[in-house]
Amino acid sequence: MIPQEFTQALRERLAQPLPGLAAQVRMAPLSRQQQLARFSVPDNARRSAVLIAFYPGEQGIQFPLILRNDYKGVHSGQIGLPGGQWEENDGDLLGTALREAEEEVGVHPSQVEILGRLSELYIPPSNFLVQPYLGVLPARPNFIPDPTEVAQLIEARLDRVRDSKYYQKSKIKHRTGVEMEVPSFNVQGHIVWGATAMMLSELLQILDELT
Repeated sequence: MIPQEFTQALRERLAQPLPGLAAQVRMAPLSRQQQLARFSVPDNARRSAVLIAFYPGEQGIQFPLILRNDYKGVHSGQIGLPGGQWEENDGDLLGTALREAEEEVGVHPSQVEILGRLSELYIPPSNFLVQPYLGVLPARPNFIPDPTEVAQLIEARLDRVRDSKYYQKSKIKHRTGVEMEVPSFNVQGHIVWGATAMMLSELLQILDELT
């Protein structure tokens, strides 16, 4: 079980003002940093939510990431957090995060204790305004990845994401076909960059404040 002292301290910190863009931008590609300097969130942005779900694993605190299947979309084949677009039946964005986590990786909402949320993040290529939520599970869930959406489940180790030696600059092929260098996390050999890395960057700053 994840120590109660850790979850309580995190819950209390998430209830305070968040680091926001200043922390997110540390893991933003240069092109994204330039966009953020002159971009505002449009009124027609699509509301969405993701879930960072901590659980006690064999290698300490872990959380699920997913390698998305290839499809005709801007996030095809990328590493992300369980999540997706708001639907009317969700009620609110927390409902979206919980529904998507169940659909994509089999985490039942009743298992999740929500601690709070991180700052919203706008993703221009897909026009998504993403609300990340943070929760904890009492034990490792029986993951059931949805094969229509998930090519691979990645059980990320929090200690490695926090370790600076797993931070790197990676060359990736952008959806436009241009090769670019981006800040990224090396998670079990996978390159985690872009919006997911930006959300994790804010989380890591918060965790650093607690230690």
